[in-house]
This record gives sequence, C-alpha cells and structure tokens, in this order.
Amino acid sequence: MKMEMAIQVIDKMRLSNGAYTASLSKDYNYVWIRDVVYTVLPFLHDRSERYEKAYHALFDLFKDYEWKIDIHTKQKPVYLFEYIHSRYSSDLKEIDVEWGHAQNDAVGAFLWGVGEGMKHGQKVVRDEADLRIVQKLVDYLECLQYWQAEDNGMWEENIELHASSVGACLAGLKAVKMLVHVKEDLIRKGEETLRFLLPRESETKEVDLALLSLIYPYRLVDRETALTIVRQVSTRLERERGCIRYEDDQYYNEGREAEWCFGLPWLGLCYLELGMDGQANEYVEKTIRNIPDNWEIPELYIGGKNEPNGNTPLAWSVALSYLFLKRVANNKMAVASEVRK
Repeated sequence: MKMEMAIQVIDKMRLSNGAYTASLSKDYNYVWIRDVVYTVLPFLHDRSERYEKAYHALFDLFKDYEWKIDIHTKQKPVYLFEYIHSRYSSDLKEIDVEWGHAQNDAVGAFLWGVGEGMKHGQKVVRDEADLRIVQKLVDYLECLQYWQAEDNGMWEENIELHASSVGACLAGLKAVKMLVHVKEDLIRKGEETLRFLLPRESETKEVDLALLSLIYPYRLVDRETALTIVRQVSTRLERERGCIRYEDDQYYNEGREAEWCFGLPWLGLCYLELGMDGQANEYVEKTIRNIPDNWEIPELYIGGKNEPNGNTPLAWSVALSYLFLKRVANNKMAVASEVRK
C-alpha cells in the first residue's frame, strides 16, 4: 500500500488559502472548521506548512467575522446564524442558508489545534492579532457558558448538551491557557459537567462515536472512562465497513444505520492512546479494507447497502486512516529497533 498517496488525496482538497474542503463532492465542497482540524492532524508532530497555513486561514476567517465574535463575547447568540458559523464557502465566507451552526466543539477544536500546534513547534500564531482572536474565542465560550450550553454537536443535529462539545471546549481552553488569559473557573466548570455527563454523550444518546474525541485527539478523560467509551463504541457501534455514529441514526439510513469509515481507524487511535497495541492492531486490517488503491476513502457506506455515499473522498476519513496506519508502522519499527539493540 502506497501510504504517500493519502497525502496526495488530502492535497486535492487543499485550497489556495491553506484551508481544506471536507470533500471533493458537490455536497461537501465547503470548509468546516472541525474538518480542517482533523484533516491536518497527520501534520501536527513535524513542523509543516500544511498545518500552519490551515490555521492561518482559519485565523483570517475569524478576523473577517471579528465583529460578530465581539458581539457574542458580551451577549449570547439567540438564533443559529448568530453563532460562529461551522462551515464556509471555499473563499471562507459565511453561507446564507439555514444550518445548525451552534457547534461549540468546532471552536474548542480550533483552540486545541492552536495550542497543541504551538507545543509541537508549529508557527501557528503569527502575531498579536492572532493572539487577540484566541482571547476573544475564549471569551466567546465564556459568554456561551459552554459548560451548560446546548448545541448541535459534532453531527450538526439535535440541540442538547453534548459531552463531546463540552470536552472539545475544555481541551481548547486548557491548550491555550499559556497563550492568553483563561479563568480557572472556566476549566473547573467544564470538568464538573463531564463528571456529570460521562460516559454518556447526552440525555438522548448513551453511546456516540463523537465521544472518541475525548480520548483522541484531546486526551481529556481518565483511563477508566476511556476504556468504558471505547468498549461501548466497539461493542454497540462498530460494524463491518465502519462505525455507526449512534443507534437509530437516520442519516443515509436505508434499513440500517450508515457505517462511517473513519470510525475504525479512530478506534484504533484510541487504543494506541491507551497503550493497548494488541487491540489497536486488530483495527489495521479493518481500516485497510476500506482503503481503495487510490486512497479515496468515502465518508460512509450507506446503511442497508454495501456502497459508499457521494462524499468521496472525505478528507477526515483519509487523514485518520493514514495517521493510524502510520503510527502503527512507526511503533513496529521502534520495537524492531529495540530488539536489534
């Protein structure tokens, strides 16, 4: 398998401004903040223009809508269009259609990516203006009272309090507290909410694929909670071609829930985070099974059918599959090197 082809596929979705579209498909030819964060994860640990320029593009986007952020650092959004939008056109402009823009996890994910990028030597923050945006996003989450704010969540659906959204915000705040002022109270309140909610995702969803984010990439939960999450996801949501997002999911459901391809490498990455290499290795073949020769991995396989939907390739799917297989290969090389010594 030619691993470098994955980067070539991801590059197909890279825009001249440095951001990434979620897919090459007509339906997903937009820039989602969250998708960009996950798409550039393979470039986090080694300084990369791809990582840095993606965040520079998002910083520039936030500057264009700084007036909106200023309003909502003082008063909570009421209507969905008042929130920081979750998706944009390829030239990073808001799209004037109704959408579930209350996605606090996207803001948290961005902050996490900024802080984590800086920690790994990425020149993510260029100047004081970028720092100003970071501070205003922190203030935005405080105004929202993110720790008790109902939102559309990672899947852009029903509004309720989501553990994955609270967790993303909490991870973001922790990641940038060396860059800007973050009140300790903001962190404490998020932690209290997670203690109350976990291991559930929300009032309506006991198990949800989005909970994996609290293990990878955020590393936010203790081992016991993490083990509960991965076991529940693997036993209740894992299927042949991927993982369903949650039970009775109606998106691309034609008799059964759709199976999301990135669920398998995501589980594998979570097991790696837990130091459970044996369990992680079980997901290597499962992940490879979904990778065609051209590495154009789809978003999902339609529930009830053994065929992908039109959102192919999905940048997020390609990125997590590549990242997982690369980490497994690197681990094996490290073990072999130790044996030779």
